[in-house]
Amino acid sequence: MRTATKQARDRTLAARSARSARPFGVAPKLLESRSPARVSAAAARLGRRLRVGTTRLQRRAAAKYHSGGQWTNTCCSHPRPGEGTDAAAGRRLQEEMGLSVPLVPVFSFTYRSAFADGLWEHEFDHVYIGRTEAEPRPDPEEVAGWRWASVDDLAREIEAHPDHFTVWLREPFEEIVARRAWEALPG
Repeated sequence: MRTATKQARDRTLAARSARSARPFGVAPKLLESRSPARVSAAAARLGRRLRVGTTRLQRRAAAKYHSGGQWTNTCCSHPRPGEGTDAAAGRRLQEEMGLSVPLVPVFSFTYRSAFADGLWEHEFDHVYIGRTEAEPRPDPEEVAGWRWASVDDLAREIEAHPDHFTVWLREPFEEIVARRAWEALPG
């Protein structure tokens, strides 16, 4: 049985975007995933540990409407109507992983992908990075597990088993490494 919180998340309206940070409309998230032509805004985060070159991954809950069981970035989201990507990133990090961490925007990218269940994602994503040693308290309806991975180990894993990872982690990974995104963090 799904909780009221999960049901509300399923009805969440995603801000629609035209490859920019400015939304031009809203639509239910699942409806956005039924059309390859729609572009929706999203905010993705990578949790960075104090050790340079290590990131926190989450395994998506098996019951997610697509990409269930795959490893991905620490959490991901769609801004609600009127909500900026900075706020959406912080909100979903708290909702999915039980963490409140200052986040730094790093870059944005667009991807388009078809999934086996007939759904699509065509998104303009914003990548954020943060640093914490705090132990997460993941929501089991969202997250099946989590782990730390070094950048080098993750690169090898993605190359050997790309189907174990979400497209929105695989697509920007080389750019994250090339930009040395963790250097955007203060301290």
